[in-house]
Amino acid sequence: MMYYNNNAVLIKSQLLVAIIKLFLDDKLEEEIDRIPWNLTHGKDYLPIRCCVQHDRAILKTRILARLGFSIEDYTDQGDSIAPYARKALARKKPEEPIITVLDEACNACIKTQYLITNACQGCLARPCSMNCPKKAITITKNHADIDNDKCINCGICLQSCPYHAIIKIPVPCEEACPVGAITKDANNKERVDFEKCVFCGNCMRECPFSAMMDKSQIIDVLSAKRAGKKLSALIAPAIAGQFRAPLNQLVGALKKAGFDEVYEVALGADITAHKEAEEFVERIGRNESFMTTSCCPAYIEMAKKHLPELKPHISNTCTPMHYTAELAKKDHPDYTRIFIGPCFAKRKEGIDNPLIDYVLSAEEIDALFTAMDINIKDCIQESAAIGEAKKAGRSFPWAGGIIEAIHDNLKGNTRFSPVSVVKNDKTSAKTVLVDIMESFSPVSVNGFTKEGLKTLKDWSEGNNTGNLLEVMACPGGCIAGPMVVAKPSVALNQVKKLAESSEV
Repeated sequence: MMYYNNNAVLIKSQLLVAIIKLFLDDKLEEEIDRIPWNLTHGKDYLPIRCCVQHDRAILKTRILARLGFSIEDYTDQGDSIAPYARKALARKKPEEPIITVLDEACNACIKTQYLITNACQGCLARPCSMNCPKKAITITKNHADIDNDKCINCGICLQSCPYHAIIKIPVPCEEACPVGAITKDANNKERVDFEKCVFCGNCMRECPFSAMMDKSQIIDVLSAKRAGKKLSALIAPAIAGQFRAPLNQLVGALKKAGFDEVYEVALGADITAHKEAEEFVERIGRNESFMTTSCCPAYIEMAKKHLPELKPHISNTCTPMHYTAELAKKDHPDYTRIFIGPCFAKRKEGIDNPLIDYVLSAEEIDALFTAMDINIKDCIQESAAIGEAKKAGRSFPWAGGIIEAIHDNLKGNTRFSPVSVVKNDKTSAKTVLVDIMESFSPVSVNGFTKEGLKTLKDWSEGNNTGNLLEVMACPGGCIAGPMVVAKPSVALNQVKKLAESSEV
């Protein structure tokens, strides 16, 4: 099922499947130590590191993250990790931080630098050395060389070379982090500064050695089920595009996997869209310059930690996850509520929100289906999620989708309270709403890219180019989150098809 675009993703899935199978067979403590050997034995296995023993040692520590532990706290250097399996089974709630760094897997990448390759022609023009502001490049025997002690990594040489002979060697996790939260320690290993981290998950997605790891909550959910608790699955709108099957079959698969009821978080997104549209009218009606959306938890962390000037402009409306959890709690207050989505930052939001018990990723659900031998296409089609979400709520997963949802709620909407939009006694609510619709000027931040971060910075300084700012941490939206199992383009088509078939 999973979109295996690299070996690191494949290994992560294999570990999850193996752990879930052992749990279901009630052999987790007894056989968990055999998982590294099971994945690496046989004549066809080619070691990734120096030897198979080293690979197995790394797999052992990877298992700790899949059990929900911070690898930094791992002090037991013994051969068995069974005691950690026992602790995971006894755990009452998830523990922060939600990300952990595996030193053994970290490649201790050298500092970002530029390298001149053999493609260098030692040309007459020599723009690399002529344009270097620190004179760090010299030509010896018709080949350019960089003095790393002088180089300031400005990249001018790379841009100047007509032969493309100069390459940049990045540190992928540091390069991917939009807020500089990842730096090296004294041993050249990467560390996360949680005072800066916004939990976007970019580092996990970009690290080629998968040294940045999320701490799974799958054992917690399975343990809750085994303890006799009823489970409510709250599936994010983006999940509808992660498995190549109709939504009602996905619901059937989740119920077969042990979830007692399933809610579309698009129901909560419908509520969010309406409330944000109403709030937008209120804010613009009282002459505020702009409002930003509030549903991306990574953006909320970004504003809180790095761009506090944006905080007053963030919508006070709660996230779709929150509103859906309210619905689920009202129906069955004693059920355990599990949010399921492709977003890493939702793990942080879930820990902070008392209505949410656990957060699972699309990767973990895919592994659960694999471990239980559940083929979604074989599941019954008459099963359906509780409630019927509308087009607006199902549009949230892609960039621009929230803007569409808010606009649809504004267009011809007569449900807004007149009190909220009246500027003065002589101005009717209808007139104000028409004026606001005519001046509706949305802008989308499509990921924490250089362009997206510049837009956030500009708006935080009052240089806004519109009056509504939609912010999504992941380029493309939630369908391209850091813990997806489907190719984003495929997921987008499937989610859009579902939204278009929905009631407006």
